[in-house]
Amino acid sequence: MIRIDGLTKQYDRLTAVDRLNLSIADGEIFGLLGPNGAGKTTTIRMLTTLASISGGMAEINGLDVEKTPIAVKKIIGLAPQGLNLEIELTAEENLEFHGRLHGMPTRERRARIDELLDFAGIAEKRNELVSKLSGGMKRRLLIARAIMHRPKVLFLDEPTVGLDPQIRRKMWEMVLELKRGGITVFLTTHYIEEADFLCDRVGIMNRGRLAALGPPAALKEKTGRYAVLCRQFDGCRPAFFPTRADAVSFASGMEEDVTIRHTTLEDVFIHMTGEAFE
Repeated sequence: MIRIDGLTKQYDRLTAVDRLNLSIADGEIFGLLGPNGAGKTTTIRMLTTLASISGGMAEINGLDVEKTPIAVKKIIGLAPQGLNLEIELTAEENLEFHGRLHGMPTRERRARIDELLDFAGIAEKRNELVSKLSGGMKRRLLIARAIMHRPKVLFLDEPTVGLDPQIRRKMWEMVLELKRGGITVFLTTHYIEEADFLCDRVGIMNRGRLAALGPPAALKEKTGRYAVLCRQFDGCRPAFFPTRADAVSFASGMEEDVTIRHTTLEDVFIHMTGEAFE
């Protein structure tokens, strides 16, 4: 569904995205993971035609993003990191406006609005001004608006940023329901547990490049299933082991207290790059 070959974005002397190569399958939830400034949002901006491409190419469903931007816009949806809803309109009017922009017939548009307000769990707020909605409701409406025109691919840029854990979980269920409906989802996040829970595969990005790529479980398995932390060694960075027995054996030689736990995607990032997440 998405094919990226040598994708590059240059801002004067800064290379924000550096020769990115990536293929994403139809119906996959793919997560681009990394700290702030890694190049995640810039990648999404190029794929959604909001930023020019300095080098390489990108295709969505066989359409060249740079050569056929209008055709690409018809088959993608975007929920950006910033809340760009029309705050002077109601929840229903936001969806109505988006449907009209995409030329949806009246009957289809109205049925779709009812469907999406129910899907987002805000049907009772349909006549409420967006400015009066809670943060979680605004985020859910943002996703509903992004899929109003039934896109093939949905881009989510930090979809749960600033939300409390309970609301974040509800958002995750929304994303999984979209996958069950056949939509390909490309999301960026710096929440480790979010990528681990949602994504079929993740790309761990650092300084514009991919540091690792694969299913979350496979990346953790490759690094080592168990991590041992002890203040005795470098900056409390963990040592990794394939089995718990190996980890216990290593820890038994430590004089200080140690922690043994399952490896996380953040551990994978640190192991691959030598740097910690912000």
